[in-house]
Amino acid sequence: MTSAASAEGHGEAQTAPIPGPDEDPFIWLEEARSDEALAWVEAENARTLGVLEADPRFETLKNEALAIYDSEDRIPFVSFRPDGLYNFWQDKENPKGLLRRTTLESYRTDNPEWETVLDIDALAAAEGREWVYKGSSCLPPDLDLCMIALSDGGEDATILREFDTRTKQFVADGFKLEAKSQGGVSWLDRDTLLVGRDFGEGTLTDSEYPFTTRLWKRGTDIVNAEEIFRGESSDVSAGAYLLRDSDDVIHARMGYRGVSFHEREYFVEKDGEWVKLDLPAKANPYGIVDGHLLFSTDVDWEVDGQTFPADSLVAVELEEWKSDPNGAEKTLVWAPAERQTKRGGAITANALYVGLLDNVVGKVLKFNFADGEWVSEQVALPDNATVGIAASSDESDQIMFTVTGFLEPTTLYYSDGTSDPEVIKTSPPRFDAAGMEVEQHEATSADGTRIPYFIVKPEGMAMDGETAVLMSGYGGFQVPRLPGYLGSTGKMWLERGGAYVLANLRGGGEFGPGWHQSAIRENKQRTWDDFIAVAEDLVARGYTSPEHLGIQGGSQGGLLVGTAITQRPELFGAAIVQIPLFDMVRYHLIGRGASWIGEYGDPRIPEQRAWIDGYSPYQKLVEGVDYPTPFLWASTADDRTHPAHARKGAARLKQLGQPYYYFEDTVGGHSGGVDNEQRAKIQALQYIYLMQQLMDE
Repeated sequence: MTSAASAEGHGEAQTAPIPGPDEDPFIWLEEARSDEALAWVEAENARTLGVLEADPRFETLKNEALAIYDSEDRIPFVSFRPDGLYNFWQDKENPKGLLRRTTLESYRTDNPEWETVLDIDALAAAEGREWVYKGSSCLPPDLDLCMIALSDGGEDATILREFDTRTKQFVADGFKLEAKSQGGVSWLDRDTLLVGRDFGEGTLTDSEYPFTTRLWKRGTDIVNAEEIFRGESSDVSAGAYLLRDSDDVIHARMGYRGVSFHEREYFVEKDGEWVKLDLPAKANPYGIVDGHLLFSTDVDWEVDGQTFPADSLVAVELEEWKSDPNGAEKTLVWAPAERQTKRGGAITANALYVGLLDNVVGKVLKFNFADGEWVSEQVALPDNATVGIAASSDESDQIMFTVTGFLEPTTLYYSDGTSDPEVIKTSPPRFDAAGMEVEQHEATSADGTRIPYFIVKPEGMAMDGETAVLMSGYGGFQVPRLPGYLGSTGKMWLERGGAYVLANLRGGGEFGPGWHQSAIRENKQRTWDDFIAVAEDLVARGYTSPEHLGIQGGSQGGLLVGTAITQRPELFGAAIVQIPLFDMVRYHLIGRGASWIGEYGDPRIPEQRAWIDGYSPYQKLVEGVDYPTPFLWASTADDRTHPAHARKGAARLKQLGQPYYYFEDTVGGHSGGVDNEQRAKIQALQYIYLMQQLMDE
């Protein structure tokens, strides 16, 4: 896609120039699998591995990580299905993984009996492909027919094949989509699917996601399937889906247009027409509970003379809504208190469960509609921990929760819905936490906002600035970063005397939608300021010093680290820039970048380009600056952020004569290595790098 084509619709006078090959000598690295680019990757990998794998600590670290990833006593997290509890499991014998099932009775034991449903390793070997299991969409209520999603090498794009969980075989002459694509399916009935895919020219958005949905009948060619919904190419994505209740009754066909990453328009099909719902652009249907349809809103919602605050849940009576989608009376189910926000939810047969963050501490509330009003109660789970909903059943009231902390291994709780949750599984400790403690502090950002952060450190640590600290953050897309068991980080870093910091930055979701919306687009610099403020606070308090302070982040977090080392290079001694965004002037042309314009702005529009020019790390790498030696890594198969960002950053550093490391995982997707061996290798490389930069003399 050329820059001229990309700017279509903005007007010639409105368009800012996008660098091309004449201005950017490393654009050729944006071709993920060109011979020239892969030769460059091979050379860079050889150089990096030649240094880091040669470190005598490498094998020990890799084996420590692999022992954790392959451990047989990991909690096998499950999902509820009518024919049992399903789990996807990877270990050294099954690096690509097994889809397997057991009974609740067996799962309660220390050694459940598992029945293999689908062996991904065997499938990959038989077909000579690097298959990665990407989940399934199954037909309610029995969930026996499933469309299995498989990715070749780990990229987001998948193929889809119909699978029968009773026979444990792919269905002969069943539904099959062998051309890889973004998008998915919904089951209407045993012989009908709603399909959103790449159907050829004119069916993908500028962000390369589907924007049409077709009704596909069994035994017919998808090419001839009827189109039932269409968005626009300027959308991030668009599609149609089915509104089902816990009894698997379909109440409506719904449609949506993702007009930006954070904004959607919703539609309901009524009397053969698509009716647009009168919802705020940052609100969405949440689910059906006790005969009511719930909505969630990320902004204040003014309707019928009342205002529902941002982050609240709002209900309408379902039958009234079906009769009059925009006229049904709306009532408040829940609104957040100060420093509270929703974090995930689940709907069982008879209740709604909502996870909360209350000043970054987890809680779960259970809601029911009784005697004409919504009532809630707090679920009995441990205090002062990170709490999540792990699994829930549509057909019953069964539900599972996770409870964890930095130093506390994850515990899995179960309830049948009639009694308080009970411990059903506990993960054993992976590192020696004796003598370690967690503290929470606040730093003052550039505009005076107080930014909380956690530090995990040795008790009684000398405040002399000599401790090696690894600091992590994210600060984007309303995603919260929360305390969670450190596992391999504890084993590989804390046990060796390091400390760990987690920063809760604006742009994330720790304190709700306002915390996010205050640091996007023209205000994105606030996220970078928050991260720098935490780093400065760590130094000022004596926890560490710049030569011992390392930072790490992935994806948006990789952009965060890139901005940190280009804006304040003297403040950091090491930087792990993983699967990053990095060239923000061309990001809309790379991978799925155009989908994130709602977060960062559009570099084709002069006013918005000015925001991005202020921080884009690739363009901020300049001569005459002594940057900390970074370790950039990416994945060849990452079709989301794309390896070009990290590649171009490394190439620019080399051009400037700056030291750096670069590694590219040639078989993983956006999350890196697709098997435990590769994950352990990548993690060992990172900790060797940190030790060399921050701990070694």
